[in-house]
Amino acid sequence: MLTKGDDYPIHQTAEPVAYAGTDRNFYDRYFFNGYSPDGRLYFAVAFGVYPHLNIADAHFAVILDGVEHCLHASKVLHSERLDLQVGPIRIEVVEPLQVLKVTVDGEGLAADITFTGRAFPIEEPRFTRRMGPRAFMDYTRLTQNVRCEGFVSADGAWRPLPPGTVGTRDRSWGVRPVGAPDPQPPVPLDPALMGFFWQWTPLNFSQESIFFHVNADPQGVPWNTRAVVLPDGAGQGEGLVTEAARMTGVELIPGTRHARGGTLEIPMDEGLATITFQPILTFLMRGIGYSGAWRHGAYKGELVVEREAIDLAAADLAAPENVHIQALSKVTLTRPGGAQEDGLGIFEQLIAGPYKPYGLG
Repeated sequence: MLTKGDDYPIHQTAEPVAYAGTDRNFYDRYFFNGYSPDGRLYFAVAFGVYPHLNIADAHFAVILDGVEHCLHASKVLHSERLDLQVGPIRIEVVEPLQVLKVTVDGEGLAADITFTGRAFPIEEPRFTRRMGPRAFMDYTRLTQNVRCEGFVSADGAWRPLPPGTVGTRDRSWGVRPVGAPDPQPPVPLDPALMGFFWQWTPLNFSQESIFFHVNADPQGVPWNTRAVVLPDGAGQGEGLVTEAARMTGVELIPGTRHARGGTLEIPMDEGLATITFQPILTFLMRGIGYSGAWRHGAYKGELVVEREAIDLAAADLAAPENVHIQALSKVTLTRPGGAQEDGLGIFEQLIAGPYKPYGLG
């Protein structure tokens, strides 16, 4: 089957673009977020293509006055992987790896946002995780902090993005669980693989970006981790890169799996830098398809669009669908020698199953 993508040099197998290998869980996804300098406005976008499920879906969410307003859309892909629109949500690649645009217009929600990279994207180390003989995850992600321009609107209330609005975008592709849950997991189940621990902290400072992530097993042993310090305008492969950074001092909010704060330690040539986190806003990732009824890759029909409103004050943060969050945080960087700088960024958290270092069974 030939599609529009076959006229572009993007093939990754000997087959037409419509056929992305043989794993039904193959996916290709965009993610964006942004937040105003005062932390009062937060928005996020997710757009996923699932070639073997023949589905594409898109999500937009914005937090206004304590409510997470969400717009979900899903369609049958018909194997056209370059059609970057699902219902009222559209992605435009203006300048690859530097400028992308998102437009939204449906169900009372609207947005027109341009995301411009602060430096060349970083390539995170490949995420490969097996459950016995089966590949549970095998994907690559690029991540880029961005400056954001445009507007968001909910029910006619138009809000321009204030100067200094920043955020993060990423692109990931490969294999991870999507669509309907697997009815037959591999056996025997290895207790060491019965949990999933994830922290991700893309941070924006005045002249640089700092990134950290860690996947760890239930005993707290990292299986994928890295930190990057990247000055504005840096090119590919530049900046400080280390796998020795670690998050310390984490205390969980009682009754939840969310941290009330923490301290990131990053070793540098001059000594140890620390970054303290003060969460100020919680975004529920289910609002853009990470779990819940609108989970990524779920079949809804030829084209289905739905709006959802989540009252964050009333949400049960201990409920399974609310375990995965992004905590918008004020952050303070203390450099070796004592100089300090304030910034703003994300403390993404997902702890599923046991995690011994935090006393979770």
